[in-house]
Amino acid sequence: MTVSDAVIEADADVPIIHIRREFTVTPAQLMRAHTDPDLFARWVGPRGMDTEILEWDARSGGSWAYVARRDGNEYGFRGCFHTVADEVIVQTFTWEGQPDHVALETLRFEDLGDGRTRLHAQSLVDSFESRDGWLASGMESGVNDGYSQLDDLLGEL
Repeated sequence: MTVSDAVIEADADVPIIHIRREFTVTPAQLMRAHTDPDLFARWVGPRGMDTEILEWDARSGGSWAYVARRDGNEYGFRGCFHTVADEVIVQTFTWEGQPDHVALETLRFEDLGDGRTRLHAQSLVDSFESRDGWLASGMESGVNDGYSQLDDLLGEL
C-alpha cells in the first residue's frame, strides 16, 4: 500500500483547496471506499476518532451526515451528493461547527494503470478567509491520517 502524504495546495486566484494523493487500488475500489458508509466510517478523519453514520444515500441527489467523536467531543458533518458517477463525486460539505460555511467538493479518481489511482480532490469555499481558516485548522493532519487509514483498509479488501 502507498504510505505517502497528500499534496495540499491553495489556489492563488480562487478560494479552492486542491488535494492529490495516489493509492495502490483501482478507481472502483477507491470509489467504493468513498461511497460505502461502513467503509467510509472506518477511515475518515484523524486517528482516534469514532465515526457514526447518521444518514447515507450515496447517489446523485442523495444526502449524507455523520458525527465523529473523540475524548467526549462530537463533530457533526453533513452534505448532499450532487453527482455520483463512475469516477467522480461532487458533493457539498458542511461542518456543523460553522453551518454557514459550505464547501463544494469534487473528487476525481484517475486510473494510472497497474492497479493505481490518483485522487484529485478540490474544495471550493465562500472566501479566501474561509479557505485559509480551513488550512490553518489542522486539516492536513486529518487528511493524511484519514488517507493512511484508508490505505490500511484498502489492503484488507
